[in-house]
Amino acid sequence: MKKILFMCVGNSARSQMAEGLAKKLFESEALIQSAGSRPSVINPFAIKAMAEIGIGISNHRSKSVDEIDPSSVDTVITLCAEEVCPVFLGKAERIHWPHPDPGIGKNTDEEKLQSFREVRDEILKRINKFKAEVEVDIRR
Repeated sequence: MKKILFMCVGNSARSQMAEGLAKKLFESEALIQSAGSRPSVINPFAIKAMAEIGIGISNHRSKSVDEIDPSSVDTVITLCAEEVCPVFLGKAERIHWPHPDPGIGKNTDEEKLQSFREVRDEILKRINKFKAEVEVDIRR
């Protein structure tokens, strides 16, 4: 079973959306978690963007990377772009998928939500590709 940890700084948007998407796609085939170096609260735009595609993350909570048991992770996927990504000290494969912090620099709620949709959709594409690669590796 794959054990995947998604990380960004606040564990409030990108990593939360990735966790929700991966849980939906992998179902019981993988243990999926998310965390950040400076946890805060789940961004309401992330909740709304995910709800639009039928995935609820409103019951998620922002977690510190310090809360994650290193033995529960074999792959760490960082999602930060311009900011300093959190560090995971466990022994795990590290993958970096840079995505801008959604909503930053956007003025209206609609612009912010559109930014969250775009990041959500890009993360979804990467998770689909990653899942296909993992399945090929397992079958070898």
